[in-house]
Amino acid sequence: MCWCDRWTIMHLFLLLILQATAALGQIDPAHCRYALGMEDNRIKDEAITASSQWYETTGPQYGRFNSEEGDGAWCPKGQLEPSDTQYLQVDLGRLTFLTVVGTQGRYARNSGNEYARAYRLNYSRDGVLWKSWRNRLGNAVIEGNKNAYQSVINDIHPPIITRYIRVIPVTKLSTTVCMRVELYGCLWDEGLISYSAPEGQLMQQPGHPIANFSDSTYDGVNERRRLSGGLGQLTDGVIGLDNFLQARQYHVWRGYDYLGWRNDSLGTQGHVEMEFVFDRQRNFTSMKVHSNNMFSQGVKIFSSVSCWFKPRLIAAWEPEPVTFMTVLDDRNPSARYVTVPLNRRTAKSLRCRFYFADVWMMFSEVSFQSEDTVLPTLLVPSPPASEETTVTTTPITTVTPSASEPPDDGNTPILIGCLVTIILLLIIIIFLILWCQCVCKVLEKAPRRILDEDVTVRLSSCSDTIILQTPPVPPRSGRSATGPANSDPHYERVFLLDPQYQNPAVLRNKLPELSQSAEASACGGGYAEPDVTQCTPHQCFHSNAPHYAETDIVRLQGVTGSNMYAVPALTVDSLTRKDISAAEFPRQQLIFREKLGEGQFGEVHLCEAEGLPEFLGEGSPLPDRDCLSVLVAVKQLRADATNQARNDFLKEIKIMSRLNDPNIIRLLCVCVTSDPLCMVTEYMENGDLNMFLSQREIESTLTHANNIPSVSLSDLLHMSVQIASGMKYLASLNFVHRDLATRNCLLDRRLTIKIADFGMSRNLYSSDYYRIQGRAVLPIRWMAWESILLGKFTTASDVWAFGVTLWEIFTLCKEQPYSLLSDEQVIENTGEFFRNQGRQIFLYAPPLCPPSLFELMMRCWRRDIPDRPTFEGLYQALRPHVNQ
Repeated sequence: MCWCDRWTIMHLFLLLILQATAALGQIDPAHCRYALGMEDNRIKDEAITASSQWYETTGPQYGRFNSEEGDGAWCPKGQLEPSDTQYLQVDLGRLTFLTVVGTQGRYARNSGNEYARAYRLNYSRDGVLWKSWRNRLGNAVIEGNKNAYQSVINDIHPPIITRYIRVIPVTKLSTTVCMRVELYGCLWDEGLISYSAPEGQLMQQPGHPIANFSDSTYDGVNERRRLSGGLGQLTDGVIGLDNFLQARQYHVWRGYDYLGWRNDSLGTQGHVEMEFVFDRQRNFTSMKVHSNNMFSQGVKIFSSVSCWFKPRLIAAWEPEPVTFMTVLDDRNPSARYVTVPLNRRTAKSLRCRFYFADVWMMFSEVSFQSEDTVLPTLLVPSPPASEETTVTTTPITTVTPSASEPPDDGNTPILIGCLVTIILLLIIIIFLILWCQCVCKVLEKAPRRILDEDVTVRLSSCSDTIILQTPPVPPRSGRSATGPANSDPHYERVFLLDPQYQNPAVLRNKLPELSQSAEASACGGGYAEPDVTQCTPHQCFHSNAPHYAETDIVRLQGVTGSNMYAVPALTVDSLTRKDISAAEFPRQQLIFREKLGEGQFGEVHLCEAEGLPEFLGEGSPLPDRDCLSVLVAVKQLRADATNQARNDFLKEIKIMSRLNDPNIIRLLCVCVTSDPLCMVTEYMENGDLNMFLSQREIESTLTHANNIPSVSLSDLLHMSVQIASGMKYLASLNFVHRDLATRNCLLDRRLTIKIADFGMSRNLYSSDYYRIQGRAVLPIRWMAWESILLGKFTTASDVWAFGVTLWEIFTLCKEQPYSLLSDEQVIENTGEFFRNQGRQIFLYAPPLCPPSLFELMMRCWRRDIPDRPTFEGLYQALRPHVNQ
């Protein structure tokens, strides 16, 4: 192993960068004023939609600033009435800090005279929950245009953190309106999507007006004096003054810039508890809290803070917090940022308790630094362009500091010196990394003696499969006659769950049922013939079944993760383009929108495929063939992929082209005539089932009354039947999925489910997988006991995973399976409790689950493989529930 770890070095370097930029704070609204791409087409036509359009030539795609295309603007259909809510909607592609909106009317080279005299803004961070923007005084209407040609630029105070924005024209009289729009801001790379906190309080001082420390711009809900589900003044980029009774805004009340609490009024034993939720898992390095310290008025920065971490929203809080003691300052009353180190803890949600040091505690801004976050720049924040586009933007105005801002303190030379030092360190680090890589390559050429200690397993004709996580290792000379022959290419390394399992003697002690045949091969391999019958562990380990050299394992997710389907034998020695039945799609018509995940040699992207419905023609599996472009998932092989990975990728294409079922993701087309190799598969607009259900509640009168997203019990049963149907189809082809879970089930708008295999490659679900000796990852909470202990994957082990998937569905994915057990305890539970009189810990019965359905789940978790139902039986058992 190479003595230097380049990733560790890069982490240290990134920490230096974060420390050097700590004084900059978060986004400054005065500088975050960059055009986001309406005028220059970086925002594509497909991202611009509208509630209606007058003609095709006045559609939403023509609502671009300073553009005269079409008939010169977007125009909603018919006369706009005062009660109408027509809108132009823009998808910015990523969370964005929106600070300015510019509008024009329809000029159309002096032939048009329609414009909006006023408008409102609605926005959404997830495309589901929409909020109405209001300024700091509570007004929602923004002054618009007075003619069709002049531009009107309006600053948005407070700024909006959003991905989707709707511009809604407003009129007092029935009239025709048209609009052209540009949006300005910069990326919200911090990723914070909501914070929760106690409601701010009032300060009453004798002889002085009341000061109000409430969060007046909070866009979430206020229930029982607690704010939740939104963002507000703590993320608006406005830093409070030293004197908390003064404000940077005009015509606002005393204390406006701060959210504050009194120690003796919360009843929380001297602390304020806040929760922060982010768009994805992040590796947090620090938290910065701008706090007032006007101690003469009983206000101080917090004395200490403890933060707990949650890797996923449905997971439990990790027991070990990060605690930080603040150095209190009783001589300098200035407000200041307090930087709290978070020790690179990984989480999607944080809960922090801030402890009082005096009577009052007040915050004006809270920001987070993480290693996954793109570092902010001083002058030119990056616009939300697509990954393949590099754009240089220009601010729309030149901003001069206001008189209320503090003057430059002369630290610029120090900052420049720090940056120069960091650049020199970066050059040294790059040199060390390159040198280390060179040394590692030399060392890899040396004899790999460690392979002698690895366990190798031959693929047999039994119907279960050894699924391997590393490339094949060529057989070594000198092996005994019982070992593999040099000509057999189907031997691969298996890394068991614990080093003690690599010793056959220890394995005999661990699993007594294997004691008579510990040296026998471990019943693996793909299906030799489609009609091969399944076998129990005893049968597999006590039979002398023949070996099939033709058996192959095709990694259907091998290039984009560690997962794979196990499939029947293939006679694929060398694949060429003529072996691939899928049509070649024009690569330039794929517009990359978002990276969904990645693996060792490949990536999965969410893309828009322009003209795909017409390209596929009649018989297309796409549900809507009228739209010009559709969302698709694109698996792409990276340039550094090995020849083996390239061949596996082509095999994956050939195998997926065989799958044709309404509940299985379909391969639509490919791009293989040139590099990088790509395959294009379906993608559902409702995302994966785990995320869909976790954001919903069971249907009830309360959910209807409060417009809470909900699902019915009938919906859950329908989803279960569809998954059973898709798995029945895979089982009929002797396919073993090996990673069935709600994260691998995608939904369209009609709640049609298609089983996929993207889950493992997505960082969002990394906590669902257990890493073995730093090499492979396994979804152990969904795996049957024989898969965990013996490395055997069969249709019967997929049935076990189906039972866990049903459990997820009927808990609405609010909890991870065996959430009270650690990964190590889950592994111990499969062995110890099976061996000790069958006393295994099973999942509890979900409250929403009918008793007969939970009994079906329990049958899926039977220890004896033949006692588990088949997918055909599961499908037939579930169908009557849907019709009830």
